Amino acid sequence: MRNVVHRHLGKVVAGTAIAVAGTAVMVGITLPGTAGADDTGTRAGQAGQSVRQEAGRSVAPGVVEEAPAEGEKGTGRDPLTDDEMERVAKIALNRQLLQGSESVDGERGPQRLGVDLAEPEADEVGDPSAPRRADVTFYDYRDDTLVTRTVDLGTGKVVRTGSRRGVQPPLSGDEKAEAARLLIADPLGAGLKADYRDATGKELTSPDQLQLSGAVYRAAPGAQPDVLDRCGEHRCVRLFPKIKNGPWVDARSIVIDLSARKAARLDR
Repeated sequence: MRNVVHRHLGKVVAGTAIAVAGTAVMVGITLPGTAGADDTGTRAGQAGQSVRQEAGRSVAPGVVEEAPAEGEKGTGRDPLTDDEMERVAKIALNRQLLQGSESVDGERGPQRLGVDLAEPEADEVGDPSAPRRADVTFYDYRDDTLVTRTVDLGTGKVVRTGSRRGVQPPLSGDEKAEAARLLIADPLGAGLKADYRDATGKELTSPDQLQLSGAVYRAAPGAQPDVLDRCGEHRCVRLFPKIKNGPWVDARSIVIDLSARKAARLDR
């Protein structure tokens, strides 16, 4: 069998054999072992299929009930329901924010990052009747601003709006997908595409063909080319892609600047 990934991003781990070459790394993931699983499964099956004798009487095996259906509204400090999250996201995205901002793919409107239950005010801690609020966070790629809008779930009104620059919360799935799309289209993505072809025999044309993890990258003086000096002010990503049903690909040496829509390789 010929060596794969011999000229591209790096190495594949298959069992204990490692092939090393290129400028990055492909790493195979080994799932946790199953030692003891047969014995445990047998005991569990016997317990679930038989009727135990306890104190001279028959006791039927326990039954796990399904979780109750999620309601439209939570109470107190309950986690936000799906309905609540969708409702407050629509309330938070008013016409002014929609028309004056830009998403990660250049479309009108900010990039939605998350919806979280807001912390209570200092004088509301422990009060079961305290208002229930949600923080909706957006990233405006037009001017690299993090926007947070707080919605009162009871009144359905925005009660607070804040914006900050230079703040980089965790990436959303859409942002990781757009970073992969930019890398695939960039000359620096040639190695990733070649590795994908070697591993699968197919062409890599879409982020949907990969499982994507990633982290925000911030510029460090002297540790990157000048083109990445604004990372931290700009929203920049280091991707950790995995070929579906295949190995991980180490692309840590490449940074994608989502704000500038460019990719660059870190200095070594």
